[in-house]
Amino acid sequence: MGAVREALDSVRLVDHHCHGTVPADLGRDAFESLLTEGEAWPGISPFDSPAGAAVRRHCAPLLDLPRHAAPGEYLARRSDLGWREVQRRFLRATGTDVFCVDTGHTPARLTSPRDIAEAAGGVSYEVVRLEGVAESVGAAGVEADAYADAFRAAALDAVRRPGVVAVKSVAAYRTGFDLDPGRPSAAEVTEAARSWLGRGGRLDHPVLVRHLLWTAVDLGLPLQLHTGFGDNDIRLHRVDPAHLTDWLHLTAGTVPILLLHCWPYQRQAAYLAAVFEQVYLDVGLTLHHVGPARAGAVLAEALEITPFRKLLYSSDAYGVPEFHHLGALAFRQGLAELLQERVDADELALPDALRIARWTGRDNALRVYRLQDEPAQDD
Repeated sequence: MGAVREALDSVRLVDHHCHGTVPADLGRDAFESLLTEGEAWPGISPFDSPAGAAVRRHCAPLLDLPRHAAPGEYLARRSDLGWREVQRRFLRATGTDVFCVDTGHTPARLTSPRDIAEAAGGVSYEVVRLEGVAESVGAAGVEADAYADAFRAAALDAVRRPGVVAVKSVAAYRTGFDLDPGRPSAAEVTEAARSWLGRGGRLDHPVLVRHLLWTAVDLGLPLQLHTGFGDNDIRLHRVDPAHLTDWLHLTAGTVPILLLHCWPYQRQAAYLAAVFEQVYLDVGLTLHHVGPARAGAVLAEALEITPFRKLLYSSDAYGVPEFHHLGALAFRQGLAELLQERVDADELALPDALRIARWTGRDNALRVYRLQDEPAQDD
């Protein structure tokens, strides 16, 4: 992989979308549950998956174990070191110094953005998940005709916190993207709020999800959207980002739209990035699940037509720091293979390949999120 891999290895990455890790030593069942987007099935270990195999191959050496260490040996060594040292080793190994952390998905207590930055020797910023804001407004008690203003006020308060650089929606989980693209009227929002507030729970009313997406545009910050691959709460056929086409026409000239994960729709996401100025994409989450062995194939499809200034890096690591490491490793290795192949075929000049390596690993995200190249440590 030569010069391109050397260049990528020297880039201090910006992980523009990730989560915290569990601040505890994990037993086998708990650890295995975090290796998969599926459920724990009797007789089937998540170690026997591409992600589990990649952990044993690429993470074991960072714990002073041989490659392909057995699961029991791996977990015993992890416990001996303790979760803090394990987190420090894997986060430092990523070569990442900027983390944009989604703090909204917390079924278990996770390390904070500041914890991640300290363990990695970098800095962190926060991404506000808007469904959580809306659900807090509903839980606090609000009349249906006051919901829209209350949600807007709460969202503004959330994004004005120090260190917030973006917002996120998980509309993919709640309704899918095959929604009416238009901004709902005030009367429609009130009627929908009356229905939703009467039953409570997750924000999954299609009109209120549309209202949330338009409110996100009004906030003026980059908007991250989960697309494609996720747990079994997803209806995969409804989270193809191509469903967003009409909405993207209506929101042209507003805020950057960051399509997260994308698999198996990385080609559809690439199309949207190629034809809409405000659209960017990554293949985070996907990379540590396919592992370094297949990362290049996924990235090759994502970059078939994507403008080079539109691809970002993310790990979407959650729960275990191994996924921070695997995400970064798979990205560097996969992108280096792809770019070097194009250089060797004389389809790309080496100076261009080196620029693209830095753009995708770091500069694109710094530009989209309006961060300085050397951001200040968060308070």
